[in-house]
Amino acid sequence: MTDTVETAADEASQERPAPGGRRRRGRRVLRIGLLVLAVLVLLAAGGGWWAYTHLNSNIDSVDLDRAIGDDRPAKVVAGAQNVLVIGSDSRAGANAELDHGNVSGARSDTAMLVHIPEGRSRATAVSIPRDTLVTRPECKDRDGEAVSSANRVMFNSIYGLAGPACVVKTVEQLSGVRVDHFVEVDFAGFKGLVDALGGVTVTLDKPMSGAKGGLKLDAGTHRLNGEQSLKFVRTRYGYGDGSDLGRIGLQQQFMMALLDEIKKQDVLGNPARLYKLADAGTKSLTTDSDLGSLTALADFAQSMKGVDPGTMETLMLPVAYDRIDPNRVVVAQPQADQLWEAVRNDRPIPAAAKKSPATGG
Repeated sequence: MTDTVETAADEASQERPAPGGRRRRGRRVLRIGLLVLAVLVLLAAGGGWWAYTHLNSNIDSVDLDRAIGDDRPAKVVAGAQNVLVIGSDSRAGANAELDHGNVSGARSDTAMLVHIPEGRSRATAVSIPRDTLVTRPECKDRDGEAVSSANRVMFNSIYGLAGPACVVKTVEQLSGVRVDHFVEVDFAGFKGLVDALGGVTVTLDKPMSGAKGGLKLDAGTHRLNGEQSLKFVRTRYGYGDGSDLGRIGLQQQFMMALLDEIKKQDVLGNPARLYKLADAGTKSLTTDSDLGSLTALADFAQSMKGVDPGTMETLMLPVAYDRIDPNRVVVAQPQADQLWEAVRNDRPIPAAAKKSPATGG
């Protein structure tokens, strides 16, 4: 196949990225993932056959080996695990009923590679900025049709064009790291999790204007339902400086409020609410086929019980502003190669690999 040059058109196509704010983006997604997995462990242990069957049927899965084939990096450290976590804004199914503006299709607005070293006592999450220009390898889409390779495509456009398996292959080609598993969480699932809790309480120190269809809130404390929470975490133009950095701050604030709500309600000690939360959580999940059952998810969660999300190292793939289009970023070298080499070989990330020219760090 011949390489082509593509550009992605989305609502943020002309915005200057704020990659520095993405360094901790991975933490909030992993915490949700680990929470859902913990719930599944408890349900698998004592939820009953009907509950098990129902929750098991909620989970969608993709066979990565069949979709990608043999063109994959070798596994270097057998005991380590690499999990690609994708936050999807797909407009399909229940997501189509939610307020996403006038953008069609789907994108992976959040993507991070979570490395769990051999021994599984800690974790490192590497966030990949959505507006990074990358080379998309030749791959297959959701229907098994061939998609040609292309240069300088925006990373978050790959999901909508070719699906999660192609995102996995792109990350593997970019990093040289073998992806063991992937987990995708969608918008509708996020809304369902909040509604299953009966809402989440947040406090604002300044008003949110509701610009461009966003949420309008006065300064102070508010109880948000699922749909309001979705608008809250996606607000950009109506709060702070209107940048992606400001939105990431809101997302981090909301995640802490969500965790506080779960703790306050003692969800794990309330079987009825626990089941409701697990039902919402599994509806939001698409995984690789090896994790595509309640038993497999529970086993994987048990294997990670020594990982404390609070001590997880979170960082961003080192990037620099593109010389042709300053609204985009490109992978920075040699920092990125140093980062991926450490991940591949299950070693600590060197300080030099954490510096990103785009942020001055």
